[in-house]
Amino acid sequence: MRIIGGEYRSRIIDMPKGAQIRPTQDRVREAVFNVLADVHGKRVLDLFAGSGAYGLEAISRGAGHATFVENNSRCLETIKSNIESLRVPEAKCAVLRSSAYMALSRLENDGERFDLIFIDPPYHKDMAKKCLRYIDYYDILSPLGLIVAEHFRTDSLEDEFNTIIPEKERRYGDTVITIFRKSV
Repeated sequence: MRIIGGEYRSRIIDMPKGAQIRPTQDRVREAVFNVLADVHGKRVLDLFAGSGAYGLEAISRGAGHATFVENNSRCLETIKSNIESLRVPEAKCAVLRSSAYMALSRLENDGERFDLIFIDPPYHKDMAKKCLRYIDYYDILSPLGLIVAEHFRTDSLEDEFNTIIPEKERRYGDTVITIFRKSV
């Protein structure tokens, strides 16, 4: 797996060994960042971070800060190793060992707000929808913020949310990217 664009373009990042994760394909990640366009200066939250690919790609493209949330110890070590191998300044990232759901409560309590939230949970477990409900409940998305949810084509994200609405959806084989924004 590699970083697609920006400062760390073409640099290889490791995948967690022995962890059962499904890495986002490079072409899907590239398509997501083409849709997002400019991420310069944005505060990013990478939930279910795995290798940290989404957050590291955002930092490479100029994001101001990325918070990586992961509960698997092998994945956490890989994220830290990838940050170190890319020589990302410590001030630009934070790594939290937590479930995504517990982290959202903690981040709200800490007064954190994010311009861009990536959700890439395991498929077929309804975790993306559950995570969206938590984000809808906790006030961590900035007023112009976006949520990028990666999910399997048969996993429905339809729900009645109070503060977020779907904006775009793109399909890449069995992978679907749904982008939500804060409702006005």
